[in-house]
Formats: sequence, C-alpha cells, structure tokens
Amino acid sequence: MKKLTLFFLFVASALLAQTETPEQKKDRLAWWTHDRFGMFIHWGLYSVPARHEWVQNYERILADQYKERYFDKFNPDLYDPKEWAAEAKKAGMKYVVLTTRHHEGFALWNTKYSDFKAPNTPAGKDLLKPFVEACRAEGLKVGFYFSLIDWHHPDFTIDRVHPLRSDKEAREANKSKDMNRFRKFLKDQLTELLTEYGKVDLLFFDFSYPGEDGKGRKDWDSEGLLQLARKLQPGIIINDRLDLNDVAGGYDYVTPEQFMPAQWPERNGVRVPWETCQTFSGSWGYHRDENTWKSPNQLIAMLIEVVSKGGNLLLNVGPTARGNFDARATGRLDALGEWMHYNSRSIYGCTAAPEGFQRPENTFLTYNPETRRLYVHVLQWPFKTLYLPGFKGKVRYAQFLHDGSEIRYTASAHADASNHMAITAGEQDLILQMPVEKPGVEIPVIELFLE
Repeated sequence: MKKLTLFFLFVASALLAQTETPEQKKDRLAWWTHDRFGMFIHWGLYSVPARHEWVQNYERILADQYKERYFDKFNPDLYDPKEWAAEAKKAGMKYVVLTTRHHEGFALWNTKYSDFKAPNTPAGKDLLKPFVEACRAEGLKVGFYFSLIDWHHPDFTIDRVHPLRSDKEAREANKSKDMNRFRKFLKDQLTELLTEYGKVDLLFFDFSYPGEDGKGRKDWDSEGLLQLARKLQPGIIINDRLDLNDVAGGYDYVTPEQFMPAQWPERNGVRVPWETCQTFSGSWGYHRDENTWKSPNQLIAMLIEVVSKGGNLLLNVGPTARGNFDARATGRLDALGEWMHYNSRSIYGCTAAPEGFQRPENTFLTYNPETRRLYVHVLQWPFKTLYLPGFKGKVRYAQFLHDGSEIRYTASAHADASNHMAITAGEQDLILQMPVEKPGVEIPVIELFLE
C-alpha cells in the first residue's frame, strides 16, 4: 500500500509539472528572476589537496587512497557560516548554493546512507545545518548542489569520467556493481536533504552525460529524482542537468557554464530563464596555485552583461580546507559589494532593454519594467558626450545612479557651418553632457527615467 501511495504521489507531481502554465512558472521563479545574483560555494574534501575539485579524476586516484590521504585531514576549524552568509549579503548576492556532495562522494551533512561524511572527519559535525541557518538569518535564499556522480560509492559503475576509466581490471569489476542500489542511494540522500533542512529554494543537479561510455537519464532515473524533488519541495527551482530537456517540466532554467552567451538563450525559438555559473578563477574548488583570477572590473561587467541579456549570475567561491574564504576571494567580493551598494538598482528586478532601445557604444543596458527606468552602464568613459541612438522623445530625466546627480542632455541634429564647437547627432538621438573626469565608480551607471 505504501509503495502504491508513493507511486500516485509521483504521478501527481509529474502531472503538476507538466500542466503548470507559463504564468504559473513565471510566478514561481519571480523571486529568482528579480534577485539576479547568487553565490555558488564548492567545498569538500578536495579543498585539502587544493588542486581543483576534480583532483581525484585528474590524478586517477583510487577511492580508498583518496579517503586515506585526505579524510582525516579535513579539519575546518575556521568554518563560520555566519561569515560566509555575511560576505554573500555584503557583495549584493541574494541566494547561496552549496555543494552538499560533489563527485568525490563526500557529504557535508550527517547522512545515514554513507560513512564518507563530514561528521566522521575531524570536523565532527553536520556542516550543512549551520550553513542553512546562517543564510536564513541574513535573508538569503538557500540552494543545494547535489551530484549525480559518486566516485566513492561501490555500486557506481566506471565510465568515461571516472578516475579509473583507463583501468581494465577496475572495468571488469563493473559486472558486480548494482546501479539499482546506487539509484536508491541517490533518492535516499536527496530525501534527507529535502526533508531535514526546512525550505530549500533551489536544487542544482550535476550532471548527466549520455552517450558512449556515459550515463544518461535512465542510469540516474532522472524523472524519478525530479518527481521526488518536486513532491518534497513543491516550490523548488531546478536546473537543466538531469537530461530531461525534452520532458515537459523537466527543468526550470538553463545553465551555461564558464562562458557568456551571445544573446538570451532560447529553446524552440522561445526565450528561457537562464543562469550562468562562473568562477573567480579557473577552478570551482579551492585551488591554492590557480592564478587566472578575474579582476573586479571583469566581474562587475560580467554581472551587468548577464542581466542585460535577461539572466542570472551564480558566482563561485571555493573555501579553504580550514573553512575560510581566502584573501583573493574576499577582495573581489568586497569590490562587488562596493559597486552594488550604489548601483544595485540597475540589477535587481532588471532584465534586457525593450525592443527599440539600441545599445550605445561601450555600454550595456538593463531595464526595470516596473519602474520603467533604463540603465546605461558605461564600460569605457567617453569624452564630454555620450550619444543615445534613437532615444529622442523617450527620456524625461537622466541622472548618475551612484550619487543621484542630474545629467543634462540635448537633441541637436543641425548646426551652422561656422559653429565649430556645436555638438550634433542624428535626428532621433539624444546627446548626454558628460563630465570630462570619470566618477569614482568602477563602472558608472546612468539612470534614465523613460516617458
């Protein structure tokens, strides 16, 4: 009877997802599309070797050797999730997504289904619960990252992304593995996460990789995982990495990773909700020797460009093995926070500019449809004038966002031939009169009040 009841619950959940109207989905995602900016946190046993979160894969380390080398060394004595949450909030982020378990299989919570977990290390406790409490205390939405992959689990079959992919003897052992047991393990752990920590706002699955020597939706029972998540947390927002892009309700948003789409992503010719996940450097987990760190200017410009294309930015921090954010990360978070303190109005609640507004050179445009204000983010400071093509008759007031100071403008298309200092533009253009010296803001923002 119990199994039959669960079956009907799953069916009801699936039908609900399939019958949700576009307007209902828009309402469910409303907080997320408004907030635009979140923090990703990759933290696990890989913070100990500090050589990328895929270190076990890259260095072909056996699961037992990996555990023996690093498990007893994981002692995050500086872990203070209140500091993490405060850093996220100060940077202007509105939600935080934490890796509850990455591909290595190490769980940050006190799971009943594995001994490979933080409470069994020198950490000695569930690290997830205080994180959730800290985020909630700061008013941040909570998201869980959950890996479909588990290189530690004895029934996870070796495939093309496994650390032992080139080991013939290990491949032979696949015959004795039972993926049915693994699928049950996934659902058991997911159930813990979605029932023991209160409301979970986001679920970031990672990741299905169908094809030769890979694993696809049947290997994970992706539809079963999706139905379980929606049953346990009906309002949850779920990404697109379950390999269910052709299933009605199979995902809520798409996730371009480590690149900037040329334009707002579409599916079947329709714009879809999207979020790009990006790192400060080239690694998600803490990488001590990684040197390709993006500058504050690059990061701020990235956030602006994402919103200008109707998307969200999930920006990653990789805490150290002792549980703190390193100085490179905090410095960039501080810079983001300083910019957001004055300019967040051009990010929160904003999206792409409406049709008919052409982007001026060296700028990005964002738009708030509720306030009817258009934001011009000036990437390269111009000399004296900024031309707004086709804006004539569309603007009633202009000001700098950082200090609320007025910017005067004209619309002049003609001048006497002898007037060598007259500034003119096209018949339908506006000419903003800019200060010669750039304001003391990393990327200045102009706020236009539209007619």
